[in-house]
Amino acid sequence: MAKIYIPSTGVDQWQRLLADPEKHWRKGYSARTLAYCWEEEANDFPSSVRAVLDNSGIESLQNLELLLAVPEHPVPLRGGARPSQNDVWALARGQNGLVSIAVEGKVSEPFGPTLEEWLQDAAPGKKDRLNHICEQLGLSDWPPSPIRYQLLHRAASAVIEAQRFCASHAVMLVHSFSPQGEWFEDYKDFLDVFGCTASPKTVSSAGTRAGVRLYFGWVQGEDRFRDM
Repeated sequence: MAKIYIPSTGVDQWQRLLADPEKHWRKGYSARTLAYCWEEEANDFPSSVRAVLDNSGIESLQNLELLLAVPEHPVPLRGGARPSQNDVWALARGQNGLVSIAVEGKVSEPFGPTLEEWLQDAAPGKKDRLNHICEQLGLSDWPPSPIRYQLLHRAASAVIEAQRFCASHAVMLVHSFSPQGEWFEDYKDFLDVFGCTASPKTVSSAGTRAGVRLYFGWVQGEDRFRDM
């Protein structure tokens, strides 16, 4: 993939980046909803994201300056050809250094297969990839089989990009637009792996992982973006 990026001029440019621009670009679904939310304040974080970061009580995540945000940002992972496709990846600057932020957008869509499902009839490449992800997340063993694989590789991508850009901090954010907070229990179970407590609209610290301070957050986006 080329490393030249052109500034966005609107949500239509987000659509063309999708694997299936027609199927995945639907009102009320995550790709379109997230695009409208992030484009509304294209030179800053969406207000829902900024509120969670600023109210986190974590000095390194407060009053961040958004340096860039890249839709559908692929992060290569060892053990296979497919990257971790971040819905948005952002690089920000705070008072304690750079911050890498991997964003997973959700409305009602699930987090994909569990680790058990993903590992069924697993080729050696998958096992190598999972070992690589665990290394990045500072996990000595594979997580429990009910954990969602998508959350694992999205968190790893935040750490990998932090290392690549010499950022001291990494954040994996779920940006949910579900009024019922669907799939929050999966997120909660994922944070249990790191000994973290999960709550909506909050950020939890997972300590230092692979030399980077890692955080997890759940953001509740505004309902109006689902209808755009």
